[in-house]
Amino acid sequence: MNRRQFLQTLAATAASSSFAAGPNARANVEPTAAKLPRWRGFNLLEKFYGRRGQPFRETDFAWIAAWGFNFVRLPLSYHHWSSPDDWRTMREPVLKEIDQAVEWGRRYGVHVNLCFHRAPGYCVNPPPEPFNLWKDEKALEACRFHWAHFAKRYKGIPSGQLSFNLVNEPANVSEEAYVRVARHLVEAIRAEDAGRLILADGLRYGREPVHGLVDLKIAQSLHSYDPFQLTHYKANWVKGSDRWPEPTWPLQQGKAPAWDKARLRRELIDPWQALERKRVGIHVGEWGAHQNTPHAVVLAWMRDCMELFKEAGWGWALWNLRGNFGLLDSGRSDVAYADFHGRKLDSGMLEVLRSG
Repeated sequence: MNRRQFLQTLAATAASSSFAAGPNARANVEPTAAKLPRWRGFNLLEKFYGRRGQPFRETDFAWIAAWGFNFVRLPLSYHHWSSPDDWRTMREPVLKEIDQAVEWGRRYGVHVNLCFHRAPGYCVNPPPEPFNLWKDEKALEACRFHWAHFAKRYKGIPSGQLSFNLVNEPANVSEEAYVRVARHLVEAIRAEDAGRLILADGLRYGREPVHGLVDLKIAQSLHSYDPFQLTHYKANWVKGSDRWPEPTWPLQQGKAPAWDKARLRRELIDPWQALERKRVGIHVGEWGAHQNTPHAVVLAWMRDCMELFKEAGWGWALWNLRGNFGLLDSGRSDVAYADFHGRKLDSGMLEVLRSG
């Protein structure tokens, strides 16, 4: 079977699957900011790193759909299509690669969520931006300009197929400053496309719901990486994580209450359900555990997370599809991978994810 036949077969399988035909599963379901479908899928990182991204891959969309999932979040760095020094210039070839991802989402019934992971004036990852989105009017003007461009570019594509996620993981910023910026960005988007579905990440790296945004009538995205000592064990960008005790699940840390399913419900689910009662749709935009956490521990933690997300009626996006948190080519030393079209598939993790 050649590549074209392979992709056509996957597309046909996805379109006819019972999962895809279920309530709120297909990307053509029109969502509202007050109630989101249970979109489930993965973060794709082709335009997340540095200044030179890669094109997105059609096979990712085909595989995601064939497995029964229906969502991708695309964390984007604006450095790929523009620059801090010349932020009004947009590199059309890069934008066309994002267009292609949106089209593949439509073709395979996968909702596409575009997130400014590195926005003009802010990124949670180094290096820092030369200006500050939360304080500088120049940065805010640039960020408004870029979101307005995306809104105009994709006007007419239904929100069931495409949504916008304003800024990834605001951290070390007050709710007042964050709400002010979010209002400006929502205004810029709606001036071009009044009906576009918009999500905002929670504060403190996506952990805390933002009640100050309720009147904007946008949905919110939480990021679920607790307990951090489990999900980021020996992650090389987390100082001191190589000295943490090997995690277990449940996880006991000193005299503090153990991290278990009940604590996850209490500290993660309950606060966001309080926001949801104000008619704010909730989606788990990121979650996952690093490759150095023992695989059995990861799967046990994931099962509890899956059950909690399912009970809450929330969709989710694993960080990531391919890579050291992911389903494919994660580089774990304690997994018997299955060969999947030349990729190393964590079939145990796939089984857990499909259960949720």
